[in-house]
Parts: sequence; C-alpha cells; structure tokens
Amino acid sequence: MTDPSSGDPAPDGGVSEEFDEIDPDPVDDADGPERAGGSPGIAVATALLLGVLGPVIALASGVAIFAIDAAVGGLSLTASVVLTLIFGQYVAFGGLAVGYLAWRGFDREGIVSYLGVRVPSLKEVGIVLGSWVVILVLILVISTIVQLLGTETAANQSAELAMGNPAIIPLFIAASFLVIGPCEEILYRGVVQGRLRESLPAAPSILLSAAIFATIHVMALTGGLSARLTTVSILFVPSLVFGAVYEYTENLVVPALLHGLHNAVIFTVLYVTVTQVGPDAMPAVLRFFPV
Repeated sequence: MTDPSSGDPAPDGGVSEEFDEIDPDPVDDADGPERAGGSPGIAVATALLLGVLGPVIALASGVAIFAIDAAVGGLSLTASVVLTLIFGQYVAFGGLAVGYLAWRGFDREGIVSYLGVRVPSLKEVGIVLGSWVVILVLILVISTIVQLLGTETAANQSAELAMGNPAIIPLFIAASFLVIGPCEEILYRGVVQGRLRESLPAAPSILLSAAIFATIHVMALTGGLSARLTTVSILFVPSLVFGAVYEYTENLVVPALLHGLHNAVIFTVLYVTVTQVGPDAMPAVLRFFPV
C-alpha cells in the first residue's frame, strides 16, 4: 500500500485511498454541536440566560392559565395544577432545554446522547437511594443550625397550596417523578450544567449550576428577603448533590429520579402532617424540609 505521507499518486492517477479517508476537519466532526467550547465567560452567560429564562417562561405561562381560567368561568383546582405543571414545567423547562439543543443543531438522537438519557442500572438506582440519604442528613443538619440561630425560612407557594388543599398532595407526589424532577433536571443539570462543562471543569460547573437552580426558587417563595435567602441556601445543598450525581453517572435519569424522590418525600411528609397531626405543625416541618 502506498504511504500517504509520500504524496505518491495512486495507480489510477487520482489521490491515494488513504487521502480519501482523511477528514479535512476531524475536530469539528468528532465533537459535533455537543461541544461548543468557547470561553468560560460565554458558557457562564449562556447558563445564566437559560437558567433565568425557564422561570420567566413559567411566569408568562401563569398569565396564560389565568386567561384560560377567566375564559371558561373558573377552572377546578386539579385542572389549574395540571395546566401549571404542563406549561410551567414541560414547556418552560423541558421545552426550553430541548429547544436550545435543537437550535444548536441536534437531532433527537443527538439530544439523547448529549443529555445522557438511558435506563438506570441497579448501581445507579442504589446511587439514587444513597444520595437521598446524604441529602436528608445534610438538610437536617443545616436546618437544625438555622433553627438554633433563630433564622426564619420562607415557604414555597406549592407547599402553601398543598397545606390548604391536602387532597391535591397526591398529585404533587406523582408529579415529582413524572414532571418536576425530569423537567427541572433536563434544564439545570442536562443543559445548564452541561453547557458549563463544555468550557469549565466539573467542580465550578456543579457549583454554578446549583447556585443558579437554588436562586431561581426565590420567585416561588413567600416571605421576607432574609427568609428567602435562608431557604435558597438550604436548597443549594440538594442542588449540589443532583449535580455531583449527574457528573458521576453521566445519566440524566439518575438526578431526575433523585430530585423526584426528594420532592415526593417532602410532599408525603406534608400530607401526613396535615392529615394526621394538623396544620399547626407545618411551620416546624417546613423549617426542616423546605421545598
């Protein structure tokens, strides 16, 4: 076989077969659109924009739901919650994430590959359960410190709705696994953290995506600024674990299940407290389990 480095022509007078197989731009084809790279500043700016845009779309969808409610003469609570989950989660978070990746040139298979969506192994299921125990211990420790310091925490609007309407809590429990966990993780871990990882090492990417995710919850909290910041600080803890688990497994389903389990347990605690103990115990519960 002719050595391609010699530049000798092929017997047929054309370029040798080896030259035909050389990719003129192997870096671009190897990396594809999934590795945009670029400066860390652009990566951080893009992550911030996507992280904030999701809740903004969710707020805008709230206006649309209000208009639907007015047009039909009043929606039931269940219908209102379902519409909020569809537009405020599937569209605002999931739709934004998929739309962004499609804008970058990914097809369906490319999006699945970029996010790392696959059926979790038994080991990964064990990681979900073990990580939730870690989250539980960390939150209990931090919440205890917050309580000892006498610092107030804020309440989540969903938690307040659940406390006032306990019959709706089973819907929130199911939605934790089917809607909230998957949709929030596809945006904040799959896309926000994923975009940061194209330009930054793992540790700062996890920290920044967790900070963005925890901070955007300010929009869903009620109470004073100090109480909101305290709750955001507590929410930063599970966010870090979600990001670390995603980095380790490279499987988006794992943090989505972990996120769903975390929220489902909190809503279950709320349900048991409201129905068995009484609403007077809710402030104490929410100090330890903010949502």
